[in-house]
This record gives sequence, C-alpha cells and structure tokens, in this order.
Amino acid sequence: MVRLRVDDSVTEDESAELWPVYDSVFGDHADEETWRKAVWDVHRVRSGFRLARAYDGERLLGFAYGYTGEPGQWWTDNARRVLEPEVAEAWLGGHFELVSIGVAADARRGGVGRGLMRALVDGLTHDRLLLMTSSDPSDPARRLYASEGWQVLGPGPGDATVIMGRG
Repeated sequence: MVRLRVDDSVTEDESAELWPVYDSVFGDHADEETWRKAVWDVHRVRSGFRLARAYDGERLLGFAYGYTGEPGQWWTDNARRVLEPEVAEAWLGGHFELVSIGVAADARRGGVGRGLMRALVDGLTHDRLLLMTSSDPSDPARRLYASEGWQVLGPGPGDATVIMGRG
C-alpha cells in the first residue's frame, strides 16, 4: 500500500533521499551536488514550499513539490514573457507553482502521480495553481493534469511546453 507524506520543509537527509528518483525521472543534472546547488536548495527555501512523497514501505516511489511563485523568480518572469499580457496579469504572482512530479518507472500507471499531485495541492490557500508541461496533448503527464481540471493558459518558456493553470 502506498503511503503519502506532505511536509513544508525537509532535512538534508530527506533532500538526499529524493536524488535517485529525481535523477531516474529527469536526468537533467550531472550529479546530486549540481542539482542541489542549481535547483533544489534554491527551491526548498522559498515561501510556500511544500513536498509530497509516496512510499511503499521505506522505499520512495515518487515525489511532487512546489512553492509560491513570485516576480523575480526565473519561472514566473519567463512565464510572464510568453503568456498573453492579460493572462499573465491574472495568473502570475502569489500563485502556487507545481514545479515537479517524479515517479519511479516501475511505480507509474498505478495512481502514484495522481495521489502525489492531489496531496500536494490539498488544503493550499492559493487561488491559482500553475505548472509547465509538454505541449503534446497525448503526453501522460499532460493528460493527468487535464483530468484533474488543469487548463492550458498558453505557451511555456521552454521548447514544446505549455503553461497550465487551475483556479
């Protein structure tokens, strides 16, 4: 049985626990130290930080995290550049930014990602939730978000990406 845990802060050991799953899913950083310095250690201290984790016994199956998005942050500023001005004005700043959902390959297609996303956003006081995902409507992650009420707001700042929101 999958056990979900949601926290507003994490220890060094808990941070290190995420790396193997993060690396297996995203593979976009050379090593844990690079990822920690470039991304994780910056994100985990932001206002509104929240981390959801899924376990099978003691094994970490996946995680999802986000924080409050504000002007001056890379993603918020770049989203403002690509969204239509009225969309950016209505959605950006003070929103909850769902940054990542990562599920180990052998734990996918069993509801872990959906459970993580629901646990992460459950009880948030933010009235606007945002994320960036694939522009491919058949991508499993994008289908998951759409099935949970997220809608495409416009293009994303990355190649072949869109910004989705849920209000």
